[in-house]
Amino acid sequence: MNERIVVVVGGNLFALAAAYLNDATQWIRIAQANRLRDPQLTGVNTLVIPPVDPTAGGGVVA
Repeated sequence: MNERIVVVVGGNLFALAAAYLNDATQWIRIAQANRLRDPQLTGVNTLVIPPVDPTAGGGVVA
C-alpha cells in the first residue's frame, strides 16, 4: 500500500499509528514523514501516513 494523506484536527500520532499502521509504537514513522517531533497535535494538520510495514520498529528517536 502506498502512503496516504490525512487531515486531522488535534489528536496524537499514537492513535494515528494504531489506526493506519496497526501499531501505535510506529508513531515515529509518521513524525519523521512529516518532520514532527511532538506526537501531540493541535489545530488542523495535513499529514503523510507512510505505508504499512509490519517489520518496521517503533519507539523513540535518539
